Amino acid sequence: MKVPRIDYEDLLDVLYESIDVDSYVIVHYIVEAPAGYPPDTIARAFAAEQTTGTWIRTPYETPEMRKKLGGKVVGVYEIPDYETETPREGFRRFFISIAFPWINFESDFSTMLSMITGNIMAFGRIKLVDMWFPPSFLKLFKGPRFGIEGLRSLLGIYDRPFIVAMIKPCIYYPAEVGAKLAYEAWVGGVDIIKDDELLADQSYNRVEERVVKFMEMLDKAVQETGEKKLYTVNITSDPPKVFELVERVKQLGGNALMINAYSTGLGVLKKLAEDPSISLPILAHTPDYIAMSYVSPISGISSILVCGKLIRLAGGDMVIYPAPYGKVPTYTREKYIRVAKYLRAPMGGLKQTLPCPSGGNTQLEVPKLIGDLGVDIGIAAGGAVHAHPWGSRAGAKAFRQAIEATLKGVSLEEYAKEASELRAAIEAYKKGALAIMLGL
Repeated sequence: MKVPRIDYEDLLDVLYESIDVDSYVIVHYIVEAPAGYPPDTIARAFAAEQTTGTWIRTPYETPEMRKKLGGKVVGVYEIPDYETETPREGFRRFFISIAFPWINFESDFSTMLSMITGNIMAFGRIKLVDMWFPPSFLKLFKGPRFGIEGLRSLLGIYDRPFIVAMIKPCIYYPAEVGAKLAYEAWVGGVDIIKDDELLADQSYNRVEERVVKFMEMLDKAVQETGEKKLYTVNITSDPPKVFELVERVKQLGGNALMINAYSTGLGVLKKLAEDPSISLPILAHTPDYIAMSYVSPISGISSILVCGKLIRLAGGDMVIYPAPYGKVPTYTREKYIRVAKYLRAPMGGLKQTLPCPSGGNTQLEVPKLIGDLGVDIGIAAGGAVHAHPWGSRAGAKAFRQAIEATLKGVSLEEYAKEASELRAAIEAYKKGALAIMLGL
């Protein structure tokens, strides 16, 4: 009897339809390779290197092991799609899709990122552009505890965007400085105050001090306005201190958390979101660390993943990421819209994460932000609140006025005729954040 032969290469390169797609996370890359390098070999090398293989065949890497645990190439597409000839010089560009058995990492972000990026990214012109998650994989995650609907219920805001304001200056002392600014902004109409990503638990401004001072001012603002408010205190730190800080925040009556998601790690964010003893809304900040991973068009990881899908998977209720209208003009409108899409589109039953585009937003950008993304957003701003000519309260009020005008379909200039705070903001920021920053 002839023993059936399992072809080694066939286990590396398969049709998408021939695998149990519910057992795989499909990862998409754009790869540029020197002309003359065979693309199928490159793709197979990727699949092997990031699962069971290495640069040479080893004795215990059996066909059976490769079949169960090995990556599978499910697509290699050249851009443009040459048919009759290919370039003989320079680089060729390919869209490569690899199926990774999710049993290799399950719900562990650290292992997953090691696998889907890992050694292969060291070869240069490779960009991870997207990941497709099967329902069986998504069931391993709880996602956001509150999500957009939960935040709306918590704050009693149902028909407009949230206003998320960070304290400026970014780092300061003592804690009373920020608490007073927060109070003025809350009374003016801000819903959520966040620490800047640069202020965590420094010796001159401890988390405990801020929680006590800010919550005193929050309670005062709630009594005066009749509106509910949140303060997301930045607990970014190395484990286990980050979890110790959370306990202190809870004990002192804090009502929300903020974390620099990638500086600390997605696994930490996931643990915070899933811990039933915490049960506080979590704002995830992304540009502080991960921007260097998505800015290149030919390498790194796409922002739709690091600012969008992965944050939602890890459980962020809100996420700060760049908007293209302020001081970050290199971030495209198309990408920031697509990030918001992945934060809110159906995703295996996971709750929606609130997109909070940020980075030099002023009151003048409100119509663009709402026009692009609708009302299920947090309009994030700092400088335009606190640098308002009449102070933080007026800056916050000007944002509320800009939102009111936009939702009524009235131009900001027209609305500002009867809204003096907005009129002052328009005059102060009409050059735009980038021009003002550069002194133009």
